[in-house]
Parts: sequence; C-alpha cells; structure tokens
Amino acid sequence: MYGGVIVPVITPTRNGVLYEEGLRNVVNFLVEKGVHGFFIAGTYGLGPAMSVGERKRVAEVVVDEVRGSNTTIVMVGSPNIEDSIELAKHAQDIGADAISSVPPFYYAYDEKSILSFFKALLSSVSIPVFAYNNPARTGNTLSAKLLNKLANEGVAGLKDSSFDIIKFYEFITAVERKDFIFIIGTEALMLPGILAGARGCISGLANAFPEIVLEEYELIRQKRYEEASLKQLQIIRIREAIHNVPTISAIFQILKMRGIDVGNPKPPYRSLEEHEVRALEKSLKALNVL
Repeated sequence: MYGGVIVPVITPTRNGVLYEEGLRNVVNFLVEKGVHGFFIAGTYGLGPAMSVGERKRVAEVVVDEVRGSNTTIVMVGSPNIEDSIELAKHAQDIGADAISSVPPFYYAYDEKSILSFFKALLSSVSIPVFAYNNPARTGNTLSAKLLNKLANEGVAGLKDSSFDIIKFYEFITAVERKDFIFIIGTEALMLPGILAGARGCISGLANAFPEIVLEEYELIRQKRYEEASLKQLQIIRIREAIHNVPTISAIFQILKMRGIDVGNPKPPYRSLEEHEVRALEKSLKALNVL
C-alpha cells in the first residue's frame, strides 16, 4: 500500500460538468493496466479548480469504481481550512485509504501556520494524512525541518513534487521516523527517487502511458538498473513531446488516441487545437509509443 505506480487521475468533463462515465472509463483502463493506486483531485485531476461538491463527487466515483482493489488517496488541499477538513472527513466516510494536502496556498504562510493547518487535518480524520510539496503551484514550500515536525505530529508520508532531487534527498535525511513514507511526485525522477528511498511514484504520465511507467518501476524493483536508466530516458523524451503543448490537455488527447472516451478537461483548461493534435501524434509516433 502507498507504493508502486500511483496515478494522479485526470477528471473528465463535458460542457464543464463532471463526465462520470469518462472518469470510470479512465479508471478502468488504468486498473486493467495494473497500476497500484490513484491520487484523486490533485494537480492532474484539477482538484483546486473544482468546487467542494465536485471534488466530493470525483472522489466518490473513483473510490466506488476501484472498490478496494487499488490504493486511493484524496487530495484535499485548499486555501480554506474548513473546506479541506470537510473534504478530508468526506474522503474517510466514503472509504478512501488516505488523504493528502498541499499547504494552504495563495497567501504566504510561515511554518507555524502550515504546521497548524496539518494538525487540524490530522485531528479531523483517523486515516493517514500525506503532505504534498508542490511549491510551484502553492507558493509555499515545505522545508526539511518542517517536514520532520509534521512527521513527528503524525503525518504519514510525503508526495514531493518539487522536481528537485537534492531537495528530496534533504527530506529523506531530515525525517527521523523510520516508518515515514516517501513518494516521488514525478516519473521524471522515478529512478533516483526510488533508489534514494521512495516507496513509489505518483506519475501524471501514467494516465496516458501506464505500461511504460510500470515497466520502469518493475525494472527498478528488479534492480535491473542499466535497463531502468534507458527506460527513464525514454520517459524523459515522451515528457518533452507532451510538454510542447498544455500537458493536461495532451493527456486527454493521448487517451482519445488510444480509444478511451474521457471527454475534455474542465474549463478554463482547453482542449488541444487540431494543429497541436497533429504535432503531438507525430512526435509520439516518432518515439514508437503510439
């Protein structure tokens, strides 16, 4: 549990409204491919762009579709602590395995304020609480010293999306608790992250190409490091192709190319234009992944 390849599942919509059938389609696709878990309503799931009601329904659909076969972690981060607590309690009530949260965002908060936020989450639920470090999105970063304090307060683990392997190493060396769970928050750093002590990877790319990310994880697990290095480079090349257009929109388009009906991202996130679709398809075919 809380290891392997965990997918920050996208949230399909139609006409700006949650497309439940599309969400079930992508969840089933990923379960069939063998992913180990789901990170719900995070960055790829556009959770912060949704209302509390929408986020609750997305969590309900994923947890229902998974039916206990995969780990489910619900992202409850919000600038409003009352909303985060409401989402946390709801996640526990519907049977999610854990919750995760970024620090409160938009405003700049000091470490005492961030610590207070996580203490409130910890006291609101009995399921594990994961910290989620994503400074590019929140404007508030977790320091290694603060993470150790959070661990001592009872936070179960960390999803690190700093995209900074040195920062990840600092986190690992700072936390005193031996049972603390580290998860690297990008497939771009899966190899060094797991070698350093991460139990798994939360991979946005795995929405579209779960097989490739799973292959990388298995190669690392089997200590076939030379092959894993080559697979890691392949993943980097795929990421480069996808990042030539809006990334989340690209994930939707690739799933459509693969025959999965997933609707569209929630506005104001846009779908790709036709020339972008053609360029993306050409790039991925050149990489032999389509």
